[in-house]
Order: sequence, then C-alpha cells, then structure tokens
Amino acid sequence: MCCHNGITMKIRTASLVELHAFLAVCRSGSMRQAAEQLSVTQGAVSRAVARLEQRVGHALFERSAQGVAPTEKANALRARIQASVDELERVFTSLGRAPAQRGLVRISVVPTLGTRWLVPRLAQFEAQHPRFDVELRQFHHDEDFRRDDVDLWIAIKRPGRRWPRDITGTVLLGREVTAVCTPGIARRLRSVRDLVDHRLLHHTNYPENWRLWLDAAGVDTAGLVLGTGYDLGNNMIVAACAGTGVAVIQPCLVERELASGELVQPFDLAVATGRSYCLCRRKSASGSPAIEAFVRWIGMQAGVGAL
Repeated sequence: MCCHNGITMKIRTASLVELHAFLAVCRSGSMRQAAEQLSVTQGAVSRAVARLEQRVGHALFERSAQGVAPTEKANALRARIQASVDELERVFTSLGRAPAQRGLVRISVVPTLGTRWLVPRLAQFEAQHPRFDVELRQFHHDEDFRRDDVDLWIAIKRPGRRWPRDITGTVLLGREVTAVCTPGIARRLRSVRDLVDHRLLHHTNYPENWRLWLDAAGVDTAGLVLGTGYDLGNNMIVAACAGTGVAVIQPCLVERELASGELVQPFDLAVATGRSYCLCRRKSASGSPAIEAFVRWIGMQAGVGAL
C-alpha cells in the first residue's frame, strides 16, 4: 500500500526483482543462465518468476528438458516492459548507484588446444577485461550443444560434420599440420624421404595425418608404418620434445616450443587436413557483454579479426 495526495493506493506493479528475473530468463532461455547473469541462485530466479506468474495469473514460460521458452503472453509482456526497465537501469547507473557486476564466460574447449593455446593467453583477456571471468568447462567429444552450463564451445570441425540448426560455427585456426621434431633429429634429415626411417608419432584419432603430409611432400606411402600413437595431442608433443620421434601436428599447438627452439620444422610444408578448430555458439542466445568481449578477443588472437 502507498499514499499519494492523501489517497491510499494498492501497489499492483511487479517488483524489479521479478521483472529482472523474467527478462533474464527470456534472454537466455535458461533459469541457470539467468541466475548467473544476475549473480543470484537459480532458486531465487525460479521463485521470482513464479511470483510474477502468480501476479499476472498465467504461466509465462513453457518448461522442457532443453530449457524454458517464453509463451506468447510472455513475449507481449517483455515488449511492453523492456524499455522501461532499461531506462531505470540507465537512470541509476548515471547516479552511480548501480554496483558493477562481474561477467562470466563459460567455455568448453578441446583439451590440447585449451592447455597449449587458449590458457596461456587468458591472462591477456583478463587484463583487458578485469570485470569478466572465464571458466573452462568439461569437454565432450560427442557434444550435442544442448548443455546449459556452457556459453561458447571451441570444437573440431571435421569433413561432413554439420553443426545443429541452432548453432553457428566460425573457423578459428588449426586447418593445417606440419612435421616437428627436436633440432638433433632435424640435423639427421637430409630429405623428406628420410622421415620414414624415424619413428613417426601420431594421434590415434587421426592416423591419416602422416599419409596426407607425406603424399603432399611427394613421398610414396605404400607400406607406411607409423610409430607410437597418442590419444592426446599434448602427450604426443611431450614425446616429440623428448626426442622420441617426429610428430605431425597443428603449428598452433607447438607455438611455444617452436619459438624457444625446443622443436623445429625440418621441412617447410604445411598440409590441410579438412579439419579445423571452430568457435561455436547458439544463434538464439543474446550474448552478455562478457561473452561478446571474449568472442571479439579470441577472433583477434586467432588472426581472423574481431568476430
């Protein structure tokens, strides 16, 4: 109840807590993501939405295992209140009363790329965006992109693989492979054909990489025998650094070793495999400032420009 000009009035307006929760769920399509955007618990968002639904007298979201979707009435309500809520935010921001909230970016990335390429660069992102945090989430080889605990994926695009209809993928890097080894091994290689006399380290998921590379180099691969296989690229790199043999791998994964001279490219040849590392995101999701900043930043890091 409130009093205006001596007249007692019943307040019918929903609280800002309820409206912010409602709008956040509309944007993200997930109670959990809305909670993270608002820096509250998922239960707090669910209760706020329930209070609003009770206030308006009908359901505002259709709930399913894939998330929540706004009803027609919810979309109509959002259209009527969004501008007013945004204006209130601008007013209080200009008054200096709005507390600065930290942004969060949740990423699932191919393990070796994450360890060797992304993680060493994250300090740069955090220095440029001190209010944004990055969390690395578990990588799934059979990713269906339905998880609501991930905002962005860096996944492998293979020939014939299509992203789901609601997912967009942008190539970042990793299209080509090249041969690498220690300087000691390189000194014993007078021609590409000498490679077949050395242990050819390979990734067990991509044993064809050596054949692709040697074919491009003009070497007969009939009867080719590969050496030790590794199910993680990171382990193969460690083995190559130890002088176990010669590896064929994406240059982006051995940047540090090539820069320090721990590994070298004995031959100046890079060959496309038909695969690449792609940044994937939902088409329907409205990215937070933190997510959009990260997308722009990683595009620049990969040399493809701001995405």
